[in-house]
Amino acid sequence: MALTERDVLDFVKEQDVKFVRLAFCDIFGVQKNISIMPHQLEKAFSHGISFDASAVRGFLAVDKSDLFLRPAPETMCILPWRSQNGLVIRLMCNIFNPDGTPFDGSCRYLLAKARERAAAMGYTCNIGAECEFYVFPLDNAGRPTSEPLDEGGYFDVFPLDKGENVRREICLTLEQMGINPERSHHEQGPGQNEIDFRYDDVLTTADNLITFRWAVATIAQSNGLYASFEPKPIEGRSGNGLHVNISMVKDGKNIFDDSLTEGRLCDEAEHFIAGLLNRVREICAFTNPKEQSYKRLGVCEAPRYVTWSRGNRSQLIRIPYASKESKRIELRSPDCACNPYLAFALILNAGLDGIENAETLPKESMENAYDKPLSDYQALPSTLKEAKELAGSSKFVVRVLGEKAVADYLGV
Repeated sequence: MALTERDVLDFVKEQDVKFVRLAFCDIFGVQKNISIMPHQLEKAFSHGISFDASAVRGFLAVDKSDLFLRPAPETMCILPWRSQNGLVIRLMCNIFNPDGTPFDGSCRYLLAKARERAAAMGYTCNIGAECEFYVFPLDNAGRPTSEPLDEGGYFDVFPLDKGENVRREICLTLEQMGINPERSHHEQGPGQNEIDFRYDDVLTTADNLITFRWAVATIAQSNGLYASFEPKPIEGRSGNGLHVNISMVKDGKNIFDDSLTEGRLCDEAEHFIAGLLNRVREICAFTNPKEQSYKRLGVCEAPRYVTWSRGNRSQLIRIPYASKESKRIELRSPDCACNPYLAFALILNAGLDGIENAETLPKESMENAYDKPLSDYQALPSTLKEAKELAGSSKFVVRVLGEKAVADYLGV
């Protein structure tokens, strides 16, 4: 059961919480926060805490710059690394205008609207995120070095894998913060790691991903290491992907569970995948937001073409072979530099458009897309410039995010 405002206020009093961190993200997915004293929390819930929105990229101009943070009680978590001399908690916040209306430039609000749209259509969207990162030692001045922590490879163990202990500490920290890690291992690149946490409601997963990146970076630094979520930290080696696993539940049934339809996808599932395929090139500037994002696509098990398949990891969208309760689709193009709120809002709306319009799913691709060019299929953008041009001319992207947010994000 989700925490209420009363639950949080009681916890703060009973546990003698010393500081409350009110967190939010700018339009690029960079976490920001304000610390308040515990006696200010009730005011934060009822009226909000004001801040200067002109100082946050993509928010407001200086002449009308007041916005208010109101914490979402269900997002409360303890910060284990800040709680040695009294507990410190963090709450993700919704953002409001002075008149009490939601601020439409808040990326969390944009994802909440997508979730509401899905609910109005009868769907609950759950997402699981598989997040990869590299680890580099810090030098004596605390700066990241260019040599990775180890020369281990996929699923290696110590001594090839020197990240075992830090991954263990990260997983234990995540548990203390209310996030449930499920798997962790060494990835393909030297010093590259992956930690997967349990799927959840789409908005909760976006909150958790922001928290995850923060926890990983913090625990790494406390161990004399630097965690990089950059899409391509080392030239010629595997990039950091963010595989997005999506399930859609309607009337208690997962539409991607093909065991209910004798091994074939139901119509709704086909329409959802078609909607995502039809719009995925337009949203690449948000799912793959950096120049080096496009050095990752098409190499080292990252997709290049707008395709789908069952099981085939060379395709953009694959349907993993999984037990009934784990049936899902996996979008393999996004990377860890994205703003998950905007990325998930676009992904979910693309699929919902596909369902609403009964869009037709193209033929399944059975080929190995890493071996040769697939001339029969569209390719994803090859540069950030191309991705931004596609996003800037997309009526779909503007409809979902709004003209101002798109212009601010793209730098138009």
